[in-house]
Amino acid sequence: MGDRTKIGYLSAVSIGIGGMVGGGIFAVLGFSVQLSHGGAPISFLIAGIVALVTSYSYAKLSIRYPSEGGTVTFLTKGFGTGIQTGGLNILLWISYVIMLSLYAHAFGSYGSTFFHENGTFWEHFLISLVIVAFTLINFLNVKFVGRSEEIMVLAKIIIILVFIGFGLWSVRTDNLATQTWSSPTMLIAGGMVIFLAYEGFELIANTAKDVENPRKTLPRAFYTAVLFVIGLYVTVAIVTVGNLSLQEIIDSRDFALAESAKPFLGDLGFVFIVIAALLSTSSAINATLYGAAKISYMIAKLGELPSWVKRKMWNKPLEGLILTTGFTLLIANLFDLSSIATIGSGGFLVIFAAVNWINFKLHHKTQSKRMISLLGSIACIASLIVLIYETTKISGATIWFLVAIIGGSFGVELLYKKISGRVIKHDF
Repeated sequence: MGDRTKIGYLSAVSIGIGGMVGGGIFAVLGFSVQLSHGGAPISFLIAGIVALVTSYSYAKLSIRYPSEGGTVTFLTKGFGTGIQTGGLNILLWISYVIMLSLYAHAFGSYGSTFFHENGTFWEHFLISLVIVAFTLINFLNVKFVGRSEEIMVLAKIIIILVFIGFGLWSVRTDNLATQTWSSPTMLIAGGMVIFLAYEGFELIANTAKDVENPRKTLPRAFYTAVLFVIGLYVTVAIVTVGNLSLQEIIDSRDFALAESAKPFLGDLGFVFIVIAALLSTSSAINATLYGAAKISYMIAKLGELPSWVKRKMWNKPLEGLILTTGFTLLIANLFDLSSIATIGSGGFLVIFAAVNWINFKLHHKTQSKRMISLLGSIACIASLIVLIYETTKISGATIWFLVAIIGGSFGVELLYKKISGRVIKHDF
């Protein structure tokens, strides 16, 4: 009989699936289809393959360096103490903030469909409300975070599976024919704007210290979670593209998944998916907000952010939570969904390229096949280049903001080190 205090295979898989099936699929499905057209399922598959290859590096590094620090630990182990580590860790935290902004924006977009007048007002009201509400929940009752997360994860998976089950029967296959696909580079770009919807598998790494039989459990959990979500997302894309015309998807871009339920479930189906989106985005905000605050606490503890960020009140990273909430409110209310998704996906592609490179470099310590990790690093960088190239044609301002965030992460770290003279510590 296993240790009941340890995390088993199914629990680890659930953590990974719960982290991935958040607000991403609801938030930017429409924008992804706008780029990839009838080839949207292929775009989702491409993004999933990049995530699957990256999960190999995460599995190997998690076994070798089990820690609640996860990605933060891997970056420190791989690049040592320096600007490179600090800049990437700050970029990781900013990417989490952008993810939170995406989830909150999606919550506002779907929720505002219940209000026929002053939709823009209600969208921003709901965006701000959900961020502040879950900040208070995280601060006041962490136990509620865990309990409510389990319920919401189960609910959103059931609703999505029901959507798929009914939707597949009414798919128009001509909507998915190869002649409806975008160019190969646009297919990649369409997959990369949704890439942050796959990001959550890394949460399994944060539990590595508590996993039962990690050498066997961790790789299986990573691969099972990612493969399940690939299947889920590809099928959702098939149902959406197969039930709506491209113009209908573009017109309802911010809530395309709900609109795609109308042909086979009617107005009730629309409401059904809107409720699922509200549950899903709430779940994602609930889980990610405290995690983002914890990341800011960890990198401050390492010496990469000011020491006041790591102060705790009642055993909670209060300053980090407030800082995270403030930035999330700004980004979620100032940028549209497509811009937020592009910036967030770009940030995580940089982080994952670095993690793959670290496992390539440390292959002798992690007992890895180095070519898999090298392929993962190259795939992340190539995908980022394609994303930037194709998105520049649509919104040059978004790409400049992405470049500013990546460059700014390293610039802030360099300036902070120069002013404070603090040294990164190996605390994790």
